Formats: sequence, C-alpha cells, structure tokens
Amino acid sequence: MSEKAHASKRWVKNVKTDSTHPREGLFNKDAETIARELASKKVSPKGPGSGMRMLTYYINRGGKNLSASRKRELEKAKDLLSEKAKKACEYKDDRR
Repeated sequence: MSEKAHASKRWVKNVKTDSTHPREGLFNKDAETIARELASKKVSPKGPGSGMRMLTYYINRGGKNLSASRKRELEKAKDLLSEKAKKACEYKDDRR
C-alpha cells in the first residue's frame, strides 16, 4: 500500500467532535441504554440525530474489531435511536 493511500485511510484519527458527550463505556451497554442516552439532551444537546451520527461513527471506527454480537447490539441501538429521532421530528412538525 502506498504511503498516500495508507494516510487517506487514517482520516478518522483527525476527527474531533463536540456535539455529543457519551459517558465512558456507553457503547458496551445494551441497545436500549445506548439509544436512550444518545437521545438525551444531556449527551446530545443537538438532538437524537447527533447521537445517531456518533453511534454510526463508533460502528464505522470499530470496523473489523467489533464482534458480531456487539455489532448486532449496536445496530439494534441504531434502529431504536432512529425511531426516537423520527418521533422527535414528528413532534416538532405537530407543534408548528
């Protein structure tokens, strides 16, 4: 692999985010806990969409190092969080 190709695969190490603040070890919990906490204003002040991006980032960053069972649990958390985001969006639309 060329040096340039190798460097381009490492872009993720330079990503910095301040939109979500998950507690340490959150992604090792069950799907319901992960979704509930990532949807909370305390962890994701900008809403559940921000939590969804953090979860997707974590899954992508873990890649091949995640066990199949852990990845299934995280994908389940994504589904639950997606439902929470839809409900939040519908709630906003109803209030207009």
